[in-house]
Amino acid sequence: MTRVCLAGVTGWTGVAIAAAVAAADDLELVAGVSRSAAGRPLREVVDGGREGLVYASVEEALDDVGVDVLVDYTHAEVVKENVLAALERRVAAVVGSSGLEAADFAEIEARAQEMGVGVIAAGNFSVLAALLLRFAGEAARHVDAWEILDYASAGKPDVPSGTARELAERLETVRRPVVERPSEALLGPAEARGTTVAGTQVHSVRLPSFVVSTEIVFGAPGERLVLRHDPGESPAPYVSGTLLAVRAVGSRTGLTRGLDSILP
Repeated sequence: MTRVCLAGVTGWTGVAIAAAVAAADDLELVAGVSRSAAGRPLREVVDGGREGLVYASVEEALDDVGVDVLVDYTHAEVVKENVLAALERRVAAVVGSSGLEAADFAEIEARAQEMGVGVIAAGNFSVLAALLLRFAGEAARHVDAWEILDYASAGKPDVPSGTARELAERLETVRRPVVERPSEALLGPAEARGTTVAGTQVHSVRLPSFVVSTEIVFGAPGERLVLRHDPGESPAPYVSGTLLAVRAVGSRTGLTRGLDSILP
């Protein structure tokens, strides 16, 4: 039985993940983290929750309860601190929160290797979003130019989204796109061309009605290929991928980026 602590247990995605963990035969939800519900029993805040409490911080939860895997669905301001706290205690981590950059992942990888535990981090734990990464990597081997459009809700604080950042960084491992006109050669404000992440131009759109949609456009003379992932207004797409990562992370050491890395 894998003992799980879920940070962000009362959040939009966390509620669904917590219920799925509680219902699984091979997983046990033993603690949650949420400032707004700190001190309450898990059974009061999680559908199917049993014994255990909700804590105000990851450190408090991990010091009080024996945990095998920390699942983090919090936010950009605290996710790195939470993951490092887990690694300090030799607890594996599954990271669904966005906001981590390349330098943060390098630090997490080094610490995970030092402590001999695993971390699986994905900008998006949807299986279809993972397939988008896989298909885009194949397309980048054959097409010279591409750009990413990153859509999210009007209130999302971090740009670009973790999904878009992960996609750009994954494509860099294949190669960088050909840029016909560099930003310093443009007429007008260069900001209109978006920002460059790992060599790829990324354009972040923030509007009501979006959750996190990711689109990549490949362009070749006379034709285009568009790959796009659109989740609905429900956390359901992220549940199965998160549980897959929880079950896989215990057998790994160091950092694994992307759900597609552990798909069959």
